[in-house]
Amino acid sequence: MITITAVIKAKSGSEVTMRDALLAVATHVAANEPETIGFFISQSEDDPRVFTTYERFGDKAAMDRHNGSAAVATFFGIAKPILDGDVILVTSKEVSATLR
Repeated sequence: MITITAVIKAKSGSEVTMRDALLAVATHVAANEPETIGFFISQSEDDPRVFTTYERFGDKAAMDRHNGSAAVATFFGIAKPILDGDVILVTSKEVSATLR
């Protein structure tokens, strides 16, 4: 399993736009990416401008398809002008997962 964790910070006043753009990606994933095992979005309770995604892929090819999708390109087109700093991306091999 390959994972991506992303930390995304929106400019003040852009929280709803960022959340909606992330939710559009999640909708696309649910409808079109069976190889994407999980796509989670969180919004910080302490700072609502900070979002975290956790994405799980069956293999690198699935990750590459997701990252190359029109939905991800559309997201970055919306997100880039409202980002407060760089997106922090960590790509990893999953070592363990507990699912309930």
